Amino acid sequence: MALSLQTFHVLTATAAASDDQDAGIPARGLHGEGYRGHIFWDELFVYPMLTLRRPDLTRSLLLYRFRRLDAARDAARRAGFRGAMYPWQSGSDGRDETPTTLFNTRDGDWISDHSYRQRHVGLAIAYSVWRYYQTTGDIDFLTRYGIELLVEIARFFASLATPDETGNRFSIDSVMGPDEFHDGYPGNSGGGVRNNAYTNILAAWVLARAIEAAEVPTGGDRESLWNRLGMDEAELNSWDAISRRLTVVFHSDGVISQFEGYEKLKEFDWEGYQARYGNIGRLDLILQSEGDSTNNYRLSKQADVLMIFYLFSAEELQDIFDRLGYHLRPQQIPRTVHFYLSRTSHGSTLSRVAHSWVLARSNRRKSWSLFRQALDSDLDDTQGGTTAEGIHLGAMAGTVDMVLRCYGGVETRDGALWLHPVLPPGTARCPLSTAVPGSAHQR
Repeated sequence: MALSLQTFHVLTATAAASDDQDAGIPARGLHGEGYRGHIFWDELFVYPMLTLRRPDLTRSLLLYRFRRLDAARDAARRAGFRGAMYPWQSGSDGRDETPTTLFNTRDGDWISDHSYRQRHVGLAIAYSVWRYYQTTGDIDFLTRYGIELLVEIARFFASLATPDETGNRFSIDSVMGPDEFHDGYPGNSGGGVRNNAYTNILAAWVLARAIEAAEVPTGGDRESLWNRLGMDEAELNSWDAISRRLTVVFHSDGVISQFEGYEKLKEFDWEGYQARYGNIGRLDLILQSEGDSTNNYRLSKQADVLMIFYLFSAEELQDIFDRLGYHLRPQQIPRTVHFYLSRTSHGSTLSRVAHSWVLARSNRRKSWSLFRQALDSDLDDTQGGTTAEGIHLGAMAGTVDMVLRCYGGVETRDGALWLHPVLPPGTARCPLSTAVPGSAHQR
């Protein structure tokens, strides 16, 4: 029943989408005034559910981003970059509506909000474009809209990347990852961080996909597209070089570091704060009211590094790290997962969706527990009053997607449909042939 309710809410907010209807996916759906109707990266969690059953909706909603491409180009140009810089919070015309201050209900103070540094929203858009194309084979969408989106987002992240001191690697500086608890380093709030793993890994993947997409048109169609977008082989070669040499930082024990310098931060007293405050999802507000900062500690509001395990299969991740020139050993994955699982406050409803997914193959009981908590986020208003301002559409769609693509194991990649179910404990089982008639691959 809970899944049916989640599905109802998602479809209520999206089912009217069409190519003629200029609308995106607001994070709170159409059910309240939370976030003032702005559109975030939450759509990343919504599209997969729609694409498997209603790809026409995904296509129409992605056009919201295409129609605001010029606004994103203008934003990048004003900031001194090339390509398209999509805002963290997008308004009706695509301008950046990210607030600069945040009210702390614990002490009544207004504090600075630097979440505009979450440049990774553009990576989420590019990821959604490519996944839609991979799932549907909609070459018309790719050639008319998708390639241009991928190219301009790739240009932006290529211009963000700068050679490091050795000249052998590229770095991306002054950004925030999905974890909104670190907007800078200790004593430098708001300055952003360097070499966020999620940002750099996604940027490397997007640059490679943009190259691949640019080669899809043939003959005169390719020449026309390249001329219109001002592309040439030299630019693609530069993207290729950056996509192979972006920096990923590792801790001394092989754990993928959330960003450069994360390992040097202090450990946090989780037990003490849970005993004092109970719900510690919003540690940023708690610590600020105490005159402290989340920038000082090894903690996360939500999945950050672990998002790469949410978005990519193990095979895809291995290919990405190989391309980057890093050897990702099998034992590094569970070690990295365990490290961040114990240091996340789940201050976002999206967090338990990602963590549940990541644990589905290694700890199914824990995965199921987190899934049920994510499923109940709005049903039980687990954040203490936020549901009255609107449901959390990304988390709702994410729980349905968990059943379809994670537990159900439906995956589309390499031009084929893959079935690899991982049913939770206690789920009734029945004989299932995973051979897909007509598929290039069978399991």
